[in-house]
Amino acid sequence: MRIAISSRSGCGNTTVTKMLSERLGYPMINFTFRQMAEERGMDFWDFCRLAETDYDIDRELDRRQVEMAMAVPDCVLGSRLAIWMLSEADLKVYLTASAETRARRILRREGGTFEKRYAETVKRDSNDSARYMKIYGIDNTSAEKVADLVIATDDRSPEDIVAIIEKAVRSREGGVLA
Repeated sequence: MRIAISSRSGCGNTTVTKMLSERLGYPMINFTFRQMAEERGMDFWDFCRLAETDYDIDRELDRRQVEMAMAVPDCVLGSRLAIWMLSEADLKVYLTASAETRARRILRREGGTFEKRYAETVKRDSNDSARYMKIYGIDNTSAEKVADLVIATDDRSPEDIVAIIEKAVRSREGGVLA
């Protein structure tokens, strides 16, 4: 079973993808802009600015993720566009949270001030949405049209979110966990 999990930054995508993959015993695929920036020896935010004009960055990232997911029979793929890119996914999950919640989570992870993290979060959302529309014609603000399951994460722990997804996995597998 291939599971695709998408969200905007700060919704808990990486945490949930990791926990779910461990719980199910499936490989985790979560190749990100941060990793690509590291590969190229670039600062993350400089890399994000470059991606705003160099659409080949997104295309490469998305292509590599799909190739990794298709190379194995079972996996949990977590990325901004996983539910759109991995059309072969057996379960497509979209995680949501308010910009305030996401900024607080990013603040805990990266430090700084709430005001700065909030402004960065809102700007990144806007930039990402515009870029995805230009590159792919994807409106990542209307994931409910694509996702099998949409989960609001604001007031849920990662464990609670994983339990919800695991229940959906079981129902698709006839109650048997791999």
